[in-house]
Amino acid sequence: MAGYGPPPAERRRRRNADTYADVQVTVSADTVPAEVPPLPGARRYLKPTRDWYETWCKSPQAAAFIDTDWQRLHMLAPIVDQYFREPSPKLLAEIRLNESLLGATHVDRLRGRIKVEQRSTTSDRGTADNVADLMAERRRRLMSDAS
Repeated sequence: MAGYGPPPAERRRRRNADTYADVQVTVSADTVPAEVPPLPGARRYLKPTRDWYETWCKSPQAAAFIDTDWQRLHMLAPIVDQYFREPSPKLLAEIRLNESLLGATHVDRLRGRIKVEQRSTTSDRGTADNVADLMAERRRRLMSDAS
Protein backbone atom coordinates (compact mmCIF):
# COMPACT_ATOMS: atom_id res chain seq x y z
CA MET A 1 0.00 0.00 0.00
CA ALA A 2 1.41 3.37 -1.00
CA GLY A 3 1.98 6.07 1.57
CA TYR A 4 4.54 7.90 3.59
CA GLY A 5 5.32 5.16 6.09
CA PRO A 6 4.41 4.89 9.76
CA PRO A 7 3.91 8.06 11.79
CA PRO A 8 6.98 9.23 13.72
CA ALA A 9 7.34 8.17 17.32
CA GLU A 10 6.02 10.74 19.78
CA ARG A 11 9.26 10.83 21.76
CA ARG A 12 11.65 10.65 18.86
CA ARG A 13 14.85 12.58 19.03
CA ARG A 14 16.13 14.16 15.89
CA ARG A 15 19.90 13.90 15.66
CA ASN A 16 20.36 15.83 12.46
CA ALA A 17 19.21 19.38 11.96
CA ASP A 18 16.43 20.21 9.53
CA THR A 19 18.38 21.68 6.62
CA TYR A 20 15.28 23.31 5.17
CA ALA A 21 13.90 24.86 8.38
CA ASP A 22 14.47 28.39 7.15
CA VAL A 23 13.19 27.77 3.61
CA GLN A 24 9.55 28.66 3.17
CA VAL A 25 7.58 30.39 0.46
CA THR A 26 4.83 32.68 1.70
CA VAL A 27 2.10 33.80 -0.68
CA SER A 28 -0.99 35.84 0.00
CA ALA A 29 -4.40 34.34 -0.73
CA ASP A 30 -5.26 37.66 -2.43
CA THR A 31 -2.26 37.54 -4.76
CA VAL A 32 -2.61 36.39 -8.32
CA PRO A 33 0.40 36.04 -10.59
CA ALA A 34 1.32 39.13 -12.60
CA GLU A 35 2.08 37.22 -15.78
CA VAL A 36 0.06 34.13 -16.57
CA PRO A 37 1.06 32.40 -19.79
CA PRO A 38 -1.90 31.44 -21.95
CA LEU A 39 -2.70 27.77 -22.27
CA PRO A 40 -1.25 26.67 -25.63
CA GLY A 41 -3.98 25.42 -27.97
CA ALA A 42 -6.70 26.23 -25.45
CA ARG A 43 -9.46 26.10 -28.07
CA ARG A 44 -8.92 22.39 -28.69
CA TYR A 45 -9.48 21.53 -25.01
CA LEU A 46 -12.80 20.87 -23.31
CA LYS A 47 -14.26 23.60 -21.09
CA PRO A 48 -13.50 21.65 -17.87
CA THR A 49 -9.83 21.53 -18.89
CA ARG A 50 -9.75 25.27 -19.54
CA ASP A 51 -11.50 25.81 -16.18
CA TRP A 52 -8.89 23.58 -14.50
CA TYR A 53 -6.10 25.71 -15.97
CA GLU A 54 -7.85 28.93 -14.97
CA THR A 55 -8.21 27.63 -11.41
CA TRP A 56 -4.48 26.99 -11.26
CA CYS A 57 -3.79 30.46 -12.70
CA LYS A 58 -5.86 32.06 -9.93
CA SER A 59 -4.41 29.94 -7.12
CA PRO A 60 -2.24 31.72 -4.53
CA GLN A 61 0.70 29.38 -5.07
CA ALA A 62 0.75 30.33 -8.77
CA ALA A 63 2.22 33.67 -7.68
CA ALA A 64 5.40 31.74 -6.85
CA PHE A 65 5.46 29.75 -10.11
CA ILE A 66 8.42 30.07 -12.43
CA ASP A 67 8.64 29.05 -16.08
CA THR A 68 9.16 25.36 -15.34
CA ASP A 69 6.03 25.24 -13.16
CA TRP A 70 3.93 26.74 -15.95
CA GLN A 71 5.55 24.31 -18.37
CA ARG A 72 4.50 21.45 -16.08
CA LEU A 73 0.88 22.68 -16.19
CA HIS A 74 1.02 22.99 -19.99
CA MET A 75 2.35 19.43 -20.27
CA LEU A 76 -0.35 18.21 -17.89
CA ALA A 77 -3.24 19.89 -19.75
CA PRO A 78 -3.55 17.18 -22.47
CA ILE A 79 -3.65 14.50 -19.77
CA VAL A 80 -6.34 16.41 -17.85
CA ASP A 81 -8.31 16.85 -21.07
CA GLN A 82 -8.02 13.15 -21.85
CA TYR A 83 -9.22 12.36 -18.32
CA PHE A 84 -12.29 14.55 -18.80
CA ARG A 85 -13.00 12.76 -22.08
CA GLU A 86 -12.43 9.22 -20.76
CA PRO A 87 -11.78 9.00 -17.01
CA SER A 88 -9.32 6.33 -15.93
CA PRO A 89 -7.44 5.57 -12.71
CA LYS A 90 -4.07 5.76 -14.50
CA LEU A 91 -4.72 9.27 -15.80
CA LEU A 92 -6.05 10.42 -12.45
CA ALA A 93 -2.95 9.04 -10.70
CA GLU A 94 -0.66 10.94 -13.07
CA ILE A 95 -2.66 14.15 -12.61
CA ARG A 96 -2.67 13.75 -8.84
CA LEU A 97 1.08 13.17 -8.74
CA ASN A 98 1.85 16.24 -10.85
CA GLU A 99 -0.61 18.50 -9.05
CA SER A 100 0.83 17.36 -5.74
CA LEU A 101 4.26 18.56 -6.82
CA LEU A 102 2.76 21.98 -7.58
CA GLY A 103 1.08 22.26 -4.17
CA ALA A 104 -2.53 21.36 -4.96
CA THR A 105 -3.71 20.38 -1.48
CA HIS A 106 -3.09 21.65 2.03
CA VAL A 107 -0.83 18.70 2.81
CA ASP A 108 1.10 19.20 -0.45
CA ARG A 109 1.71 22.83 0.49
CA LEU A 110 2.87 21.83 3.98
CA ARG A 111 5.28 19.32 2.47
CA GLY A 112 6.51 21.94 -0.02
CA ARG A 113 6.78 24.55 2.74
CA ILE A 114 4.36 26.87 0.97
CA LYS A 115 2.43 29.08 3.37
CA VAL A 116 -0.71 30.78 2.11
CA GLU A 117 -1.61 33.82 4.19
CA GLN A 118 -5.36 34.11 4.64
CA ARG A 119 -7.34 36.90 3.04
CA SER A 120 -7.16 40.14 4.97
CA THR A 121 -10.59 41.45 3.99
CA THR A 122 -13.91 40.00 5.05
CA SER A 123 -16.33 38.67 2.51
CA ASP A 124 -19.82 40.00 1.87
CA ARG A 125 -21.21 37.37 4.20
CA GLY A 126 -19.21 38.67 7.16
CA THR A 127 -16.58 37.28 9.46
CA ALA A 128 -16.53 33.80 10.95
CA ASP A 129 -17.73 35.27 14.26
CA ASN A 130 -20.79 36.77 12.55
CA VAL A 131 -21.56 33.45 10.89
CA ALA A 132 -21.26 31.65 14.24
CA ASP A 133 -23.61 34.20 15.83
CA LEU A 134 -26.15 33.70 13.05
CA MET A 135 -25.95 29.92 13.41
CA ALA A 136 -26.42 30.13 17.18
CA GLU A 137 -29.41 32.45 16.73
CA ARG A 138 -30.93 30.05 14.18
CA ARG A 139 -30.39 27.10 16.53
CA ARG A 140 -32.08 28.95 19.41
CA ARG A 141 -35.02 29.84 17.18
CA LEU A 142 -35.39 26.22 15.99
CA MET A 143 -35.22 24.92 19.56
CA SER A 144 -37.88 27.36 20.75
CA ASP A 145 -40.15 26.42 17.80
CA ALA A 146 -39.73 22.72 18.56
CA SER A 147 -40.90 23.05 22.18
